[in-house]
Amino acid sequence: MSDVIFREAVRGDLPAVIALLADDVLGRTRDFTEVDAAYEKAFADIDADPRNQLIVADADGELLGCMQLTYIPGLGRHGAERQLIEAVRVRSDLRGRGLGRQMITWAVDQAKQRGCALVQLTTDKTRQDAHRFYVNLGFLPTHEGMKLPL
Repeated sequence: MSDVIFREAVRGDLPAVIALLADDVLGRTRDFTEVDAAYEKAFADIDADPRNQLIVADADGELLGCMQLTYIPGLGRHGAERQLIEAVRVRSDLRGRGLGRQMITWAVDQAKQRGCALVQLTTDKTRQDAHRFYVNLGFLPTHEGMKLPL
């Protein structure tokens, strides 16, 4: 998909992000479609934390996808920082068109630029298509979650 930019979410994006999270088989059972105090607090906490980024895929002001990136310092791997990718969503009418690949590729590039030694993510065990997608991008099912050595 062309003309898509990846940027940090702003408060005005919150309703669209919440809608993306809820527009999913699992999301329907655990997320809501309206912004409430819990979502407001979570957004404020993410926004205030320099190790967290809520990223949106934006095409001319229209949100097409989102993901949260968290940078985790650690002593393992000789004091290496790792990037955790979570809450990856692509708008349901756009799935299968390559946006997810663009999003993950962008996130991995960010991790490389930051000097991370590892990118990791988790995906629900029922998401077999997602498992194939991540393995196709080079992630290895080494743990219950998935990791990508850089």
